[in-house]
Amino acid sequence: MGDVLMSGPAVRAVAAREDTEVWYLAGPRGRSAAALLPGIDELRVVGVPWITAVDRPVDAALVAEVDAVVAECRPDEAIILTAAHQSPLPIALLLRLAGVPRILGASVEASAGLLDGRWIPGETFPEDIPEPERNLAIVRLAGYELPEGDDGRLHVTLPEEPPAGLPERYIAVHPGAQYPAREYPAHHFAEVVRLLAEAGHAVVVTGGAHERALTAEVAGDAGIDLGGAHDLTGTAQVLAGASVVVVGNTGPAHLAAAVGRPIVSLFSAVVPPERWAPYGVPVELLGDRTAACRGSRATLCPVAGHPCLTSVAPASVVAATERLLALEPAA
Repeated sequence: MGDVLMSGPAVRAVAAREDTEVWYLAGPRGRSAAALLPGIDELRVVGVPWITAVDRPVDAALVAEVDAVVAECRPDEAIILTAAHQSPLPIALLLRLAGVPRILGASVEASAGLLDGRWIPGETFPEDIPEPERNLAIVRLAGYELPEGDDGRLHVTLPEEPPAGLPERYIAVHPGAQYPAREYPAHHFAEVVRLLAEAGHAVVVTGGAHERALTAEVAGDAGIDLGGAHDLTGTAQVLAGASVVVVGNTGPAHLAAAVGRPIVSLFSAVVPPERWAPYGVPVELLGDRTAACRGSRATLCPVAGHPCLTSVAPASVVAATERLLALEPAA
């Protein structure tokens, strides 16, 4: 989800060129987020196991699936946007075999025959830049620019009618994360909700259907439990109505940025915030970025006690939330 949302400014740059039709190829986990991005004319989904865990082998059926998308689209050009730790070459090979005439991407590996335009991260553009800016750098090198007046931030297109039953003013807390190494402890989150409620704030707790036990624990008696209540579009609408969003380093953090909300980011040290912190909105970044797990990309915390996040006291999260609330313009 996050990687897809952070490609949004690059997509808008490509879509801004006159007479350009944009087809977006996403993985299964990115489908719902891609459906919210402005500028996409057609969305297709193919799961590839070298990007994210999908229960399929790399075989002739996968090659045929990519072939079918290319045959339907008949593209003049493919631009591959990968995260900083991924290679564009496996999908470039499949696109080349499928007959795409021009393929562009950023790769540190030699890519003769696979990429017609190859830009080297760390040489052609800096490595430690926010992911949305990395994606924009790639499409700019391909000759695409954001249209005049586009702020370059993350954006999504949402229905105008917000979900019913929400408080007039509230703080949103999203406790879940894809990987345990990025999770702020549930009992800490529950204490954050309790302290915010004691301070007079309404608090809603968001999460997917698979996170209902977590959201119920975190909401307790003090918060409003919305676990499993909304799909991604509905969750985006809930986040869009919040005064502040409290969230870890996970897809909904980028969703909150895409709807323009201030964010308290409980950011695990396993990946660099210079690349993946919420982009383009006011952010209070919490977490020990000097912890021993720094830069490990671990999915399970390799350090006993998960200190990069357990060291953040709930009272500190509340104080960061109050600082962001103070930025709100007076009514």
